[in-house]
Amino acid sequence: MSTSTSLNDYRSALTTPGARTPVVTSLLGRLPIAMIGMALLLYVQRETSSFAIAGAVSAAELTGVAAGSVVQGRIVDRVGPSTPLYVASALFTAAVVATLTAIELGATTPLMVAGAFAMGVLQPNIASASRALWGNLLPPGRVREAAFSYEAISLEVFFILGPGLAGLLVATPWAGTGVVVGATCMVLGSVGFAATRAARTQRPEPGEHAGALLGAIAAPGMRTVALAALGFGVVIGFIEVAVPAAAVAAGEPTMGGLLMSLASVSSVVVGVLYGVHPWPRPMHLRLPALLVGFAGLVALLSLPTTLLGLALMLLLAGCLITPQSTAHSVAVEFAAPPGTAAEAFGWVVTSVTLGSAVGQSVSGQLVESSGPPVAFLVAGAAGATLAAALYLRRNTLTPDRATGALTLASN
Repeated sequence: MSTSTSLNDYRSALTTPGARTPVVTSLLGRLPIAMIGMALLLYVQRETSSFAIAGAVSAAELTGVAAGSVVQGRIVDRVGPSTPLYVASALFTAAVVATLTAIELGATTPLMVAGAFAMGVLQPNIASASRALWGNLLPPGRVREAAFSYEAISLEVFFILGPGLAGLLVATPWAGTGVVVGATCMVLGSVGFAATRAARTQRPEPGEHAGALLGAIAAPGMRTVALAALGFGVVIGFIEVAVPAAAVAAGEPTMGGLLMSLASVSSVVVGVLYGVHPWPRPMHLRLPALLVGFAGLVALLSLPTTLLGLALMLLLAGCLITPQSTAHSVAVEFAAPPGTAAEAFGWVVTSVTLGSAVGQSVSGQLVESSGPPVAFLVAGAAGATLAAALYLRRNTLTPDRATGALTLASN
């Protein structure tokens, strides 16, 4: 399998017959994937005046996503995406209404946390369903790999743009507007995707490992990919709380989400270029190298003393966001057992969101007790530690050890 893709490969993937409507609807459904958690955090912080409570509620939502992604992914692998997305969308809508009602009525923290967790568990897993669909639309090769890279790039764009949109919407007359807008986009996109012909006609891919108890995560290479995604999520979670906190400390509370969205500028540009010329080329070295580099750049966010300086450093740190997600997506292609495409990517989503939940929760405590700079330093240290663990597991992603039958031709 080649790990380099050209711009023509991206174009060919996106213009594949039957792909246009699923691409558009999945974009709408995945847009709020990071927006909802951030909107919930800002909303609860506005209502309770506490970053610690807000971080706990947002972390609960992300933990719910982590718990639900793998289960939904496994179901999609067995019955196709349409029915699971319809059911999840209906239940998710009910959970959002219940949670917003609890927050508006000034419910206790445990009740808000429980509602947020239910929102996360029931959130339609359109990201895994969208990625798995390409396996039916395209044969193995460079164009399919470009499609996976597109999925990774667009997903990471939403991980960065989402907080920016949440920051804008929290300034509206009702602070819960961002949660409602995000949930509405996700439901409409998921239902629209489920109704497309490509989704309705998708059939499960047979595989000898698909029915195993542990599923995709039983593969050593998949556990390494999940660890890489976890490390990325931890670092992202830290900065998703520390950056808004730095904006509040500077007297510009509405700038928090906008500062986070700045990283999307460098993330998109570098992400596309990185897909054409990835480095390091061997995947078993790429994952730890990208994570330790990202951790170092995030640690440097502790240095600026102004919001302008923080903005410039976020542009720099954003350079290594999409390359990591792209690497995770490509690694899943050859590390996952046959017949577990949606579940395998569900583990990536689960790992990122679980890591984000941990990072947000710890960061919320740190920014209140010690300030944002300390949170950035701890984020860097945590990322570097997990990168070291990845390096120790590097042999599980070499061609002779990864579970997938494909060979990593770039070695």
